[in-house]
Amino acid sequence: MPEKYFSYKSLNDLRADCQRLGVDLTFEEKLDALSHSVKIGNRTIGNAIGIHPMEGCDATLDGKPDELTYRRWERFGAGGAKLIWGEATAVIPEGLANPRQLLLNEQNMPDLEKLVKLTRTAHRENFGRDDDLLIGLQLTHSGRYSYRKPLITYHHAQADKLTYLDKKNGVKLPADYPVVTDDYLERLEDLFVEAVKRVHTLGFDFVDIKQCHTYLLNELLGARTREGKYGGSFENRTRFIRNVLGKIRSELGDTIILASRLNAYDGIPYEKDMATGVGKALPFDTPYQYSFGVDRNNPLKEDLEEPIQLIKLMMDLGVKMVNISMGSPYYNMHIGRPFEHAPIDGYIPPEHPLMGIDRHFRITGTVQAAFPGLVVVGTGYSWLRQYLVNAGESNIRRKRVTIVATGRGAIAYPDYAKDAVTLGKLKPSNVCIAVSHCTNLMRAKNNELGQFPAGCVPRDLIYAEILKETLGKKKRSPEPLTEHKQ
Repeated sequence: MPEKYFSYKSLNDLRADCQRLGVDLTFEEKLDALSHSVKIGNRTIGNAIGIHPMEGCDATLDGKPDELTYRRWERFGAGGAKLIWGEATAVIPEGLANPRQLLLNEQNMPDLEKLVKLTRTAHRENFGRDDDLLIGLQLTHSGRYSYRKPLITYHHAQADKLTYLDKKNGVKLPADYPVVTDDYLERLEDLFVEAVKRVHTLGFDFVDIKQCHTYLLNELLGARTREGKYGGSFENRTRFIRNVLGKIRSELGDTIILASRLNAYDGIPYEKDMATGVGKALPFDTPYQYSFGVDRNNPLKEDLEEPIQLIKLMMDLGVKMVNISMGSPYYNMHIGRPFEHAPIDGYIPPEHPLMGIDRHFRITGTVQAAFPGLVVVGTGYSWLRQYLVNAGESNIRRKRVTIVATGRGAIAYPDYAKDAVTLGKLKPSNVCIAVSHCTNLMRAKNNELGQFPAGCVPRDLIYAEILKETLGKKKRSPEPLTEHKQ
């Protein structure tokens, strides 16, 4: 069994472990900066606390929000965070990551409009106003991880070994598998622009062009070995995002706030060591030919030269907010989301979670230092449990980040922001404990819809019952859901 990492009884215990590990994590006892307002474009939000885009894998099969989707968003709206970063929503059916991901098309617009109105109403009813709340939507194409078939932008020597045409039968990607064409990418640019126009009409305050977690737009950024106008040079690898942002700006101006969740560091693929269960990096050659934000002479380390160049380009094209992330949920999950226990398809982390958190904070701090006037949203907080707000407070005071946000932490504790602001602390009984059951639910496909809904098993009875069903232990009754005001 892996060791239990989180056993801290106080902030001083946590500080001592940080010192032992030599990581630069600091914590403030008194919360203040988290409650300060933040200017984003032409808007001002009421605090510096956010919720990351978190999919529930609970849409209808035609991509509309369903009951659990409405429930999750309503809880986020009532939770007190002033930045709600709506979940990944595909711009085209072939770009869906799973059969129950949200899909933005003309038919689904009334349902998505209802979703944003419900969220806003829940916030207003709990806090008396919503003019200081920003709600956005993340637009995506899942690329290599599209559930119908992989749509890859180039052949990645390590990632290809972990990419399946048919995972159930163990069929991996062949060496001659075709990459998407330049014509395909040109058409996709226009689909993203049309999707942004739809987001604007639905009443969202901002839109995120997703470039993280090794999905298609993120993969393009590392496409050094791709031929044609979207691969090779930095200029070519950033052509897609520059074209999309330029078209949006020319057609919509500043009528919607532009944002991007960006992998500042992809890392390299890992796999489980079958003897120890610990994650190990796949063998690699140098100079490394793949991935974004990596040191090509040692891709186990970051090199932020290109990510910082890209952020500067995006700012010049109107982007007002960048959400920094890293890693891939498919092949190096310890980098993106430090955890206590691995998901079903994962491995024991090869480093202490505090070292992964330090990587998040260090890289985000470097970006913030490079662009002091940019709204930078930070990631990597959930494993810290009740102490995440103390770390976030310190990072804001140290000017390492503008807004502190959680993903898993908010799924477990939707009103964590309210408690941080009103109580000055979080309740230990409510926090995420990073045991990866939410991911296990995302990986569960064995029902008639091809996908189980995902949520927090330890903190939400609905999902505890769903987990039992995935394990064949219980036939689930319909979920007891809240009523939604129209």
